[in-house]
Amino acid sequence: MCSPAHSFTIHHDPMKVKITKEITLLEHMLAELQTASKTTAKQKIVHGNVRVNGRMVTNPSTMLKAGDAVEYVKQVVKINKIKPPYQVLFEDESILVAVKPAGLLTIGDRGLGGTSFYQMMQAYVKENSKGRERLFVVHRLDREVSGILLFAKSEKLQEEIKEHWMDTKKLYYALVEGQPKEDKGTIRSWLVEGHDQKVYSVQVQEGAKLGITHYRVMDRTPDYALLEVELETGRKNQIRVHLSEMDCPVVGDRRYGADATYERRIRLHAYYLSIRHPLTGNLIDFKSKMPKGFLELKPGDEKYK
Repeated sequence: MCSPAHSFTIHHDPMKVKITKEITLLEHMLAELQTASKTTAKQKIVHGNVRVNGRMVTNPSTMLKAGDAVEYVKQVVKINKIKPPYQVLFEDESILVAVKPAGLLTIGDRGLGGTSFYQMMQAYVKENSKGRERLFVVHRLDREVSGILLFAKSEKLQEEIKEHWMDTKKLYYALVEGQPKEDKGTIRSWLVEGHDQKVYSVQVQEGAKLGITHYRVMDRTPDYALLEVELETGRKNQIRVHLSEMDCPVVGDRRYGADATYERRIRLHAYYLSIRHPLTGNLIDFKSKMPKGFLELKPGDEKYK
């Protein structure tokens, strides 16, 4: 669903209309398409099928004025696509959703060298848009954690998404050592970061933040369990801390008590995200496959995939 900047349009019986009064783009499209539902009309706009005065517009709330020329293009052919460095699940003028591999920082620390996932995706977006677009970080994944990350394309959208972040649904795969006593449950604790940069559960105190994690057992073996984990809050290292404190550390997570036999490839993958699109208000969701080798347990020789 990626929307590359370098594209051109082939017109097949285009619908071109001169606007005679002030109206929103969505209202106009509903009137012109007649039988289309509101959702369908929004999708046609968001997916780049509408031009206003020759320019693509993907915001259904855009106000049109008398004299504007609106063209509905039934087919868009994209060429010269610049390949992203990592898998892109969705991209439009407002957000980008991509899959971060394990072993890569979401965003680098200021003043330190190295390349982060953000830097690489930022370079891709800038090149693809000829410098017109940039990315803003909405949330993060730990370096050793893989999975879906969402970026905004403006500070305003970044703040708007963050404001409603509690309404998003975030699911993870977690391969853990040991066995949860129950097939599903909820872990609640107050979390605080220590001087050693590890996160701990504590009694209520200044600076501590409430963390709420839900889990469901998907499969069991004698020594391990595969869990589906849902975050209700998104604190630093939250899943890793909570699972460790119930004696089920994530495989490979030596920092939080996992067996050091296996290389530090933490078996935690953010595989599902649902969110309301910041412009359309439509509920959209994304899924990412379990990474290759996620369930393999080979002492010493396993590398990041």
